[in-house]
Amino acid sequence: MHPIDTAEMVVLLDDDGQTIGSAPKSQVHHASTPLHLAFSCYLFDGTGRVLLTRRALHKRTFPGIWTNTCCGHPAPDEALDEAVTRRVHQELGLQIAGLRCVLPDFRYYAVAADGVVENEVCPVYCGRAVGPVRPAPDEVADYAWVPWSQLRAAAQLSWAISPWAAEQVPLLDRAGIGHQS
Repeated sequence: MHPIDTAEMVVLLDDDGQTIGSAPKSQVHHASTPLHLAFSCYLFDGTGRVLLTRRALHKRTFPGIWTNTCCGHPAPDEALDEAVTRRVHQELGLQIAGLRCVLPDFRYYAVAADGVVENEVCPVYCGRAVGPVRPAPDEVADYAWVPWSQLRAAAQLSWAISPWAAEQVPLLDRAGIGHQS
């Protein structure tokens, strides 16, 4: 029997956001998903456009949905900024300049059409994309660079993007993120 790859483990949290253990990612997302640690990342180009991605069609949660640049889970004992950098590179082949956490306390709960639940403490990061986008097909079905105003409009149509992005975009907009990047 092979040991479980710690890169595929997620950090479980109590209601106060304190670590209480870990579990294999493959066993965490279901109809009663426990609260766990994740992150969201929004990357911008030199002209201020934001990179949106469409989740691969075979993803366990919210397959085929358009969303922010990258989402993921830190491994146990992995710093969040390192997890963001790792996943952005794995999923999109990009490096990040100026990575910063802009919504450290974001938390959400969402139920997909198939009943799978996302239940996450999910700090939100922003930065500038460095390099050409080279999406991993097992993670990303499609991508698009869009002006912030288009993403803001999509967030008002909650069915147009992921539920977490629909909640995050107005908060980012109020913080002036789409206007500064």
